[in-house]
Amino acid sequence: MKGIEDMLAMAQNVQAELAKAQANLDTIEVEGVAGGGLVKVRASAKGRIIAVDIDASLLNPSEKQIVEDLVAAALNDARAKADTASSAEMAKMTSGLPLPPGFKLPF
Repeated sequence: MKGIEDMLAMAQNVQAELAKAQANLDTIEVEGVAGGGLVKVRASAKGRIIAVDIDASLLNPSEKQIVEDLVAAALNDARAKADTASSAEMAKMTSGLPLPPGFKLPF
């Protein structure tokens, strides 16, 4: 039964490492930009929006649609970068684990 005990210990270790990696994702910041930097969105690798910065030159009522489009583009850029950062962190966490090929975390 030593094999089962080893597997359970390894599973608990994996679970602890996964929880640590997930918690770390909220400390990693990425920045999405649109309009050549006129709109910037800072987000965590978990996808939490931290800040939105809109250049004052866009704050004209006639530019409303452009601002809305740029904010949406910057949010999507930040989300894509957050996904990339998250994947990189999870890959680092699982690189030393003896997982079968094709096994993906989190479960």
